[in-house]
Amino acid sequence: MTPSRRFDPFPLIWRLPLLLWQGAFFVIPLLFMAAMSFWLVKNYRMEPAFAFDNWARMLGRGAFWDAYWITLGRAALAGLLATAIAFPASLFLAFRLTPAGRTFALLCLIVPFFTSFLVRAYAWQVILAESGPVNAALGSLGLGPFTMLNSGFGAMVGYLTLVLPLVVIFQTWSLVAIDRSLIEASGNLGASPARTLVSVILPAARTGIVLGALFAFIMTFGDFVSPFYLGGSKPPTLTILIIDTTKSGQQWPRAAVVAIIMILTLFAVATAALKAAYGRRG
Repeated sequence: MTPSRRFDPFPLIWRLPLLLWQGAFFVIPLLFMAAMSFWLVKNYRMEPAFAFDNWARMLGRGAFWDAYWITLGRAALAGLLATAIAFPASLFLAFRLTPAGRTFALLCLIVPFFTSFLVRAYAWQVILAESGPVNAALGSLGLGPFTMLNSGFGAMVGYLTLVLPLVVIFQTWSLVAIDRSLIEASGNLGASPARTLVSVILPAARTGIVLGALFAFIMTFGDFVSPFYLGGSKPPTLTILIIDTTKSGQQWPRAAVVAIIMILTLFAVATAALKAAYGRRG
């Protein structure tokens, strides 16, 4: 007979801090927000209830769906642009620099996160202003001035400022982990550098590339600073819609509806991205 295994509480003890943290700061607030989405606001005060009025009101508004598709489209575009812009830099860091040089370069990419993103957004307001240095340089070429602030372009500049260093780091780590013998074998078999890139490097670095794009999407989907301070809130995104909703009659339950839709969207996108990143290769 196989001896019965005794219960070992030691692994559970090590997992307990993570479980408590997730429960206290994610699960419980999420459940409370979900419950609050069914409450009603009367005389500017929230009253516990179980009514679908908030869901019907928000999901039935064209303004909500306009903001939803704008937010989704901008986040997807920011993820694609960040991935495309970061990839040449990641290739250089992974294959051209020495390990010491790569470490220093990655440190330089981390340094911007030591500064508040709001400060960097204010800096872009100066740079992109009609009288700023960008328009001044274009004016010397006989171009402009162009309106770059309070537009989708300004918001996209803010998005890329937020996520681009992180995407480069993800891609670089993934490219460094590629077995160099695979690249050498591809060259020995007569493959061109472009064919090697498409057939060997990109499939091998798929995980880092997809995860970098995923984090870019998540961070831009929930960003408030870029569309507000650089995009001028026109057209509004979901984060701006939440702020406007809470200011309009203290409608926190309706804002909770928007937040839940955002979380569900992020869960769906993250699930698809993780499946693409870690799914079985053909």
